Amino acid sequence: MATPVRIRRQLPFSPWLFAAPGLLVTGAFVLYPFVSTLVNSFTDRRTLLPGHFVDLANFRELLHDDMFWTGLRNSTLYILGVVPALVILPLLLALLVQKNIPGITFFRSAFYTPVVASIVVVGLIWVWLLDERGLVNSLLETVGIGRVGFLSDQWLLLLSAMAVTVWKGLGYYMIIYLAALANVPRELHEAAAVDGAGPVRRFLSVTVPAVRSTMVLVAALSSVAAFKVFSEVYLMAGPSGGPAGEDTTLVMLVQRTGTGLTGRVGYASALSVVVFVVTVALMLLVLRADRRDES
Repeated sequence: MATPVRIRRQLPFSPWLFAAPGLLVTGAFVLYPFVSTLVNSFTDRRTLLPGHFVDLANFRELLHDDMFWTGLRNSTLYILGVVPALVILPLLLALLVQKNIPGITFFRSAFYTPVVASIVVVGLIWVWLLDERGLVNSLLETVGIGRVGFLSDQWLLLLSAMAVTVWKGLGYYMIIYLAALANVPRELHEAAAVDGAGPVRRFLSVTVPAVRSTMVLVAALSSVAAFKVFSEVYLMAGPSGGPAGEDTTLVMLVQRTGTGLTGRVGYASALSVVVFVVTVALMLLVLRADRRDES
């Protein structure tokens, strides 16, 4: 005779017990800092002082702060310089390493190595290369070009930081594209080849439409990362920044304004809120452009 199976009734709060650890971590390290930053943006709080409610004074001050507009300009230029490269170059790199030929695993690993390297290590390596007495300037001086102020000139510093961002992100987005290319039917390429399409034509007519949604994803991710850039510019410019702070990005301005014993936490929080709003707007803009292309 079979033993009867007892069905235990699940308590209504049982799912919450499993979700509790994740909810606590999210609340402590995501939700609470977000709400705290939002509240502080309406106060004149400093590092060691509680502060008082000042309504929209911090946001009004932003409109007349030259450093804010400089940071917004540099962050926008960073997006324009980095995002197109991180959308196109990783795709070409993925096409290059897609085929299973002897030794291709080594190249895939080599291209992905900068992704897992610490940004501090990467920044110091590039500072050593681009310093006034670094390897690159030594080579330029040897061939008669002369030394270039990669880390002292405002625009060259931003371009150098962009190069570091692109170099470090190539492998990450290459992996995303490799996953997308694996789902492209080979029959499409074969049919295009039969119709007389060359490699470039097959790339534009078959590959690009097949991975368009992935390109949108890469554009969204790289746009947000580029707008919130901090480590690359900070490491290459130094804690004090370049001349008159002309190399400052918005996130660097938040760090410089809100830290230290006399840091303006309230004003830095208002800057952070602006960064958040612009980041959300970027995401919505990319998604809207994707839906418009589909229609």
